[in-house]
Amino acid sequence: MPPGVRLMQKMSSTRTFAKLAPHFIPALDRAVHRLTRGKVLLSARMLPGVILTARGAKSGLPRRTPLACMPEGGGGGGGEGRGEVGTWVLVGSNFGRPGHPAWTVNLLAEPDVEISWRGADIPVRARLLGGAERAEVWAAALTFWPPYATYQARVDREIRLFRLERR
Repeated sequence: MPPGVRLMQKMSSTRTFAKLAPHFIPALDRAVHRLTRGKVLLSARMLPGVILTARGAKSGLPRRTPLACMPEGGGGGGGEGRGEVGTWVLVGSNFGRPGHPAWTVNLLAEPDVEISWRGADIPVRARLLGGAERAEVWAAALTFWPPYATYQARVDREIRLFRLERR
């Protein structure tokens, strides 16, 4: 585990972080990503991340959203450290705030999207997970980033999980 990850997990579980982070982390990530031509996401120093490009459900305009992700191995169930990533899981935690994040609504309306992963643009299809599959992935997500449990405890809604598969 990289230095500072435990401290970041602790900080990201606070209500103050949930209030402040959505206002500065995505903007900072978008700026650095653009300046480095897709090579760097600052938040990915703690958690792997993608830039999701999806059409707005109402506007139809492209929306670019930096998101943490849980990469899965080519076989569909491993970590990013073992060869090529086969799929990615996105967690609609919204930092433990009420309401589903807008990007999840966009994925439900139009699941064919694109991600920028380590500087490569990859067309993917998003699939909302449910039932036993969701339960299995949720357990893996809690191991991957324990603060997700705190986020879920703060809200009445079920946090949406999406699996992104290459098209």
